Amino acid sequence: MKKVDLQVKDLLAIITINRPDQLNCFDYETLNQLDQVVEEIKLDKNIRAVIITGAGEKAFSAGADLKERRTLNEREVRRNVNKIRSVFNRIEELPQPTIAAINGYALGGGFELALVCDFRFAVEEAKLGLTEVSWAIIPGAGGTQRLSRLIGTSRAKELILTARRITANDAYELGVINKVVNREQLMSSAIELAEEIMKNGPLAVAQAKYAINYGSNVDLQTGLAIESKAYEVIIPTKDRVEALEAFNEKRPPQFTGE
Repeated sequence: MKKVDLQVKDLLAIITINRPDQLNCFDYETLNQLDQVVEEIKLDKNIRAVIITGAGEKAFSAGADLKERRTLNEREVRRNVNKIRSVFNRIEELPQPTIAAINGYALGGGFELALVCDFRFAVEEAKLGLTEVSWAIIPGAGGTQRLSRLIGTSRAKELILTARRITANDAYELGVINKVVNREQLMSSAIELAEEIMKNGPLAVAQAKYAINYGSNVDLQTGLAIESKAYEVIIPTKDRVEALEAFNEKRPPQFTGE
């Protein structure tokens, strides 16, 4: 059985971490499989949005597989940490918008996986936290950096240094979660957002995401230069011409990603 499942339908990819009996924790094999799936999605121009979730109803992911971690020497620990960091960076850099459908616990690396996504939906009973310091380590897959940029350094320090677990509603109030939903609505809500995005020009969506991601942590003038370069990429595209022709002909545009 695959530890990471990929389903693609109607331009939408759904990645499922498939270790429900282990709370969808990341062992090295899972990270390698996730890396392969991400590479496949990156190269597939027919995929226009990505949803990431966990199998079962208990956990999105509870982070690193501590049972495996106990068996590793220091070199292997570094290997695992480098792998999870690089895979999560690659997810963040995907041109397609990504949505985390948080169906349960999102702890440690599981929370860090959610943080690299563009949007986060969570069920009401979800618990989230960067709990690493309670295991005498620190978040190693971007948590210290992404959470502080999302909610501010003081609040991020409070959550990280206490190893506190928070509810989905608390996470929403902090601005971590975009929407809290009933379990029955989780995937349909994520798919609804994906469909709303996918009806737009895919190259424009990718460039807008790029401009926001790379412009948000620099000064305004540098950010405006990044936006300008992203706009230049769109000008010669067939999709831009198609949008104008569709407007003139009073019909929905048919975007091809070209």
